[in-house]
Amino acid sequence: MNSQFYDLVHRRRDVRGQFTGEPLDDDVLQRVLDAAHAAPSVGLSQPWDFVLVRDHTTRKSFHQHVQDERDVYAATLSGDAADRFARIKIDGVLESTLSIVVTYDPARGGPGVLGRHAIADAGLYSVCLAIQNLWLAATAERLGVGWVSFYREDFVSGLLGIPAGVRPVAWLCVGPVTHLETVPDLERHGWRRRRPLTEAVHHDRWRDPV
Repeated sequence: MNSQFYDLVHRRRDVRGQFTGEPLDDDVLQRVLDAAHAAPSVGLSQPWDFVLVRDHTTRKSFHQHVQDERDVYAATLSGDAADRFARIKIDGVLESTLSIVVTYDPARGGPGVLGRHAIADAGLYSVCLAIQNLWLAATAERLGVGWVSFYREDFVSGLLGIPAGVRPVAWLCVGPVTHLETVPDLERHGWRRRRPLTEAVHHDRWRDPV
């Protein structure tokens, strides 16, 4: 058993508040991107691209957009949920060393992508595999990664000049961190607790929990 691999999987965190902003070595960044690009993909379409965002003005514009969307979501909450959400930091856009925006091009490898005939989203799943590779590689390099989800796709596409038909799937904040928390942020702040594996495993057919 390779205990280092399992330790890596369980050590990975969605980082928001521990970025240092220190420079990132080009060789390290290349290794992380190489790992992402090595991910399997439906029909070997490799439908991803990686937009490296370092420009402060661009990141500041995105950060303001994220804060606006946070306010929209916060307005839907009340009581304890509103109080818990107010304590949760949702992004490290300005504090991280850079952002990596991972996109999905459904036309890549077409027409007729092998393996996507019956499952139209297989290409999108492939992009998620590349993101997971990137995240695990970054963790192995002692970097933090944070996936920002409070944004509208059309805003990001316009901000970064992403062509029509190509979807921005993930805005990832990446860079050196002071540490990785032992408990995920949402658990630490009481937003939600993860369910045990025993509740997620079914044998032969779907069974509702007793």
